[in-house]
Amino acid sequence: MTTQSTQPDLLYSEEEEALRAAVRDLLTDRCDAAGVIARTESHTPHDPELWKALSAGMGLAGLLVPEARGGQGATHREAAVVLEELGRAVAPVPYLSSAVVATEAVLACEDDELTARLASGRTVGVLAVSLGTAPGAAFSTVRLEDGLLHGELTGIADAVAADVLLVPAQDGGLYAVDAESATVTPRVSLDLTRPVATVGLDGAQGRRLGDAEPAVRRALRAGAGLLASEQLGLAEWSLTETVRYLKERKQFNRPVGGFQALKHRLAQLWLEVVNLRAAARNAADALATGSGDADVAVAVAQAYAAPVAVHAAEEALQLHAGIGMTWEHPVHLYLKRAKADSLAYGTAGAHREALAELVDLRAP
Repeated sequence: MTTQSTQPDLLYSEEEEALRAAVRDLLTDRCDAAGVIARTESHTPHDPELWKALSAGMGLAGLLVPEARGGQGATHREAAVVLEELGRAVAPVPYLSSAVVATEAVLACEDDELTARLASGRTVGVLAVSLGTAPGAAFSTVRLEDGLLHGELTGIADAVAADVLLVPAQDGGLYAVDAESATVTPRVSLDLTRPVATVGLDGAQGRRLGDAEPAVRRALRAGAGLLASEQLGLAEWSLTETVRYLKERKQFNRPVGGFQALKHRLAQLWLEVVNLRAAARNAADALATGSGDADVAVAVAQAYAAPVAVHAAEEALQLHAGIGMTWEHPVHLYLKRAKADSLAYGTAGAHREALAELVDLRAP
């Protein structure tokens, strides 16, 4: 457990490094690039066996849930480490959607029964709010007529993998709806490893969990803050693999990485990734400790993370040259995830505007 501190500790603890090693070993064995690419070509982009190994096998779905409510009693710092590794592997599992965003929403409603189900990993929950919605922004709702839910919600990430949908309604409530009673229509998504869908409700029954506004706000803030750790993971992979490739690739009988112009590009990218690590860790620590500056930390992390992750993936694609343009090479997965993540839970511009309001530095 992370304790409250006057100064944030951004270094990784021994326990966090051990968690990282365990998750990376599992992903190395069960989430190879060729397998992820093959899944994007199928009708089942999510990997249920990998999700089972992460959630039931390692107990990672319940990291944010207190032990008394069926979880592991860890914090956002540990969840951030998991997301770093999932980002490095572009793992096709609904961890951010279910174990972070949906779980935070249910925790805000204090529904112990659904909390325990999400913590076990046997139930995948998805918050039925568009993936592009920033914390604090307005979100779409559905109608409640005669106790039944009617309406359509678009841009719902990982809805095709959901067992339960958390649906905000016009009466101000958040309702748990069995996914089988909804019509989930997959849409073409740039990021094939995190598909989006349209959710239609035509007289669906739902169980009221609590008030939607505070639950959705809490869930989206955690999602945005920990998304930065996923973006850090994919940026680190992009940098590491590019350096490795440039050391091996030769031109004019010398390694391509020895050319000064490429060294400068890699050095600049390294600095950006290091700064991203600090911003992501600060956001995770602020969420974990309940810091009063959590909103600021999340806004800073997302304002910085999206452009760095996209830049890292773009550099990886360009510096891998011809092989990077092939479908068989995984770099396109990272570029698509980085681009999609740059729109998730608010754009960098939206977070800069929010930051300006939070620190009272609005433009004249």
